Parts: sequence; C-alpha cells; structure tokens
Amino acid sequence: MSELTELTATRLVDGYRKGEFGPVEVTRAALRRAEEIQPEVNAFVRLLAEEALERAAASEERWRRGEQLGPLDGVPVTVKDILLLRGAPTLKGSRTVDPAGRWDEDAPSVARLRERGAVFLGKTTTPEFGWKGVTDSPLSGITRNPHDPSRTAGGSSGGAAAAVALGAGPLALGTDGGGSVRIPAAFCGIFALKPTYGRVPLYPASAFGTLAHVGPMTRTAADAALLLDAIAAPDSRDWSALPPGPGSFSEALGGGVRGLRVAFSPSLGGQVRVDPGVAAVVRRAVERLAGLGAYVEETDPDLADPVEAFHTLWFAGAARVTQALGREQRERLDPGLREIVREGSRLSALDYLAAVDVRMDLGRRMGRFHDTYDLLVTPTLPVTAFEAGAEVPRGSGHRRWTGWTPFTYPFNMTQQPAASVPVGLADGLPVGLQLVAARHRDDLVLRAAHALDEAGVTLSGS
Repeated sequence: MSELTELTATRLVDGYRKGEFGPVEVTRAALRRAEEIQPEVNAFVRLLAEEALERAAASEERWRRGEQLGPLDGVPVTVKDILLLRGAPTLKGSRTVDPAGRWDEDAPSVARLRERGAVFLGKTTTPEFGWKGVTDSPLSGITRNPHDPSRTAGGSSGGAAAAVALGAGPLALGTDGGGSVRIPAAFCGIFALKPTYGRVPLYPASAFGTLAHVGPMTRTAADAALLLDAIAAPDSRDWSALPPGPGSFSEALGGGVRGLRVAFSPSLGGQVRVDPGVAAVVRRAVERLAGLGAYVEETDPDLADPVEAFHTLWFAGAARVTQALGREQRERLDPGLREIVREGSRLSALDYLAAVDVRMDLGRRMGRFHDTYDLLVTPTLPVTAFEAGAEVPRGSGHRRWTGWTPFTYPFNMTQQPAASVPVGLADGLPVGLQLVAARHRDDLVLRAAHALDEAGVTLSGS
C-alpha cells in the first residue's frame, strides 16, 4: 500500500494500462494514507471516501474495457477548499460560510477532471478565504509541515502541499493569488505551477481579481503538465479565460534547457536578504542548469518592490470578500484578516487605480526583460519553513506575510507563469527554486523543471 502512495500520476496511469494495479487499490491506499497523516499535519477539511471509491470502481471498469476517459482516469486528486466541488461544502476556511448550501456545481478545473474520470479524495485546508501565506484558520486549525510538524506547511494551499508530499494523492488543485501554490510547495518539498493568468479558468471569480490563479501541485513537472493538459480548457463561466493552448504541455516537456537564456537573480538586486543555506542550495541548482546547456547570467530584472501596490489590491479584495458579513460574523474572522479588511475598506477607487498603474508598469518591464531572457530564476522564498501557527517568522520584524514572500507576489501582479521546484534541503528543510517565464510560456517553465527532474536535481525526482 505504501508503495502505491509513492507513485507519480504518470506511473499510476502506466500501471493501469499494464494491469499491474487498478484505481480501486490505488484509491484505497491514498485514502488510508490521508487518514494516517491527518492527525499530525491536518491536510484535509473533508475526506470523500465513499464517493472516491465509487468513482474508482467506475474507472477500473473503464480501464478493463479499454474505454478510459484519458490519462487521468482513476488518478486520485485533492481539491483546495476554495474551489467548488459538487456535493461537498466549500467553506473556504471560514466559520462565516454556511455548510448547508446547495453545493451543486463544480469549479471549471474540477469539472474538467470529473469529465476525465479523476478520483476526488477530499478537500484540503486553506487559511480563511486564502488570505495569507500560511495555512491556519478559525475553522480547521493549523496545517503542519510534513518534514517537521512544529513548522508551517506554508499557504495558502498548505493542505494540498502536505497531502502531495505525504502521498495522499499525487495530484492537487491549488490557488495562487500571491504565491499560494509556490510558497507551500517550497516549504513542503514538492512542485507547483502558477500558470499564466487565464490558462486555467476560475469560477466563481475571485474577490482578489486577476491576481488569483488556479494551478497544479504535484511531485514532478511531468505530473503537473499532465494535470495542466486537462484543466487548461476554456469555460464559458470565466470571461477572462485564455483560448486553448498551442498543444500538449506533456508533449513539450522533452525540449530540455540547452540554449535557453536564463537570468539568475539571487536577491532581486540586493533587495531581499536570503538565508545563506537557501542561497547555497539554489545556486547549486542554477549551476546544474548551466551544466545542462542553458546560458546562465547573474542579473536582475528592473523590479522595485511593488508591495504597497500589492497590498492595495489584496486588502481591497479582502474587504470585498467579507463585505456582506454582519458585525457578529466579522467578529468570527481570523484576527489578521479583520485587520486587512479594515485597511482595505478605507481605500478609494483612486487608490486602487493607482495600484493598477504600478501593476501595468511592472508588467511592461517584465515583458521587456523577457525579450532578452527566456527564464528568470530566483529562490522561491528567502527562508525555510518557520514556526507553525505564525503569519511571519519570529523575530523577523515583518508585519504581514508579504514581508517574507518578496519573490512570489510580483508575478501574480504580472500574470506570468511561475513554478517552485524542490531542489534540496537547508538544515533538513526543503528549499524551492522559482522559474518564471514570459506570459503564455508555461511550456518553458515546465520544460526547465522537467530537465532538473531528469537530471536528479529535485527532491522528488521523476
């Protein structure tokens, strides 16, 4: 059973095809693993064992008849409790959401997976409304790091990251408005991709607007490409969704990095103080990229820290998502969320539009940067996982989670594809390397990450 939980989605599908094992056996193993890890790491708000086994049995029969619905048929997947999953309450980490809703609709990404026969194991934890870079909430408590439960899993897709890292399903759907798939991926030692904005449709629209992306969280880039192939399909409910991509992301993985122009920015021009252990692990991985044939230059993008503009956009979104709540309900919110809601409520339309201006200029500068460089490489985070239950590292002097995530949120503002690749350990804790490409070049990010997998650089391998 434990061996099945260690297999990637691509390996599971190969095993189904060869008749080595079936979706029911795999799903039972994944559910058992989820139950085992839940008391210590708290990755799930809800397991859907009965429904999962029913879908696995139907998938197994399709595989027996040779009528499978595609390469994800029978593969276990988890869904962050921000995204709608038909038949299961989506409470968003909040005691202000009524569980007795209709819950009769899937989010677009979930709908595409349902059509392709994927098996939904359950809903994973999130901070309230996904507002911060760690995962704890008044509703579901603290989600802990799979490498050290005294430390945070990161957030806001922390439950998804912990589940993947510990074998409770090889695939997870997360959301990312300021780093929320990449932060927990880096802390938990898995792979995650924030695709180009609109590549994966989102419905209902996020209160955080076009900062919010849906992305795959997996052990390998190959699994992420497999998942992205399924969920990167237009949906009429999202007017901002992109048209279908030019081809299969899985088929584009094999191009390698030879000849790619890579800019390595270890600290964004000295703006970020990076832990020495993190810096050393990331530098070694960048050296391997060069060894694989990439042209690597240590240089920095023209990227003044846009944190104030990001705060304006983010705090306004938080105020909007809680706008309909009465006084009693507001008192039940996470105290940190209440603080930023108050700040967001004081902002004017002109404040918001000024932040949009900053965002547009940032996007222009990054677009010009990628005229010269195919990829930008940075650390995903300047630190390793810190104390669980805290928004910021103790003694850091930071006020909000954005203080320790300066490498992630800028690329939500620019809508670029960005991934966190697990490239080693510092003091026994995972370190992530961030790969960023120009908008619409998700294929380049996945190719480079896959090359690192194939070269044995990553924690998860391939």
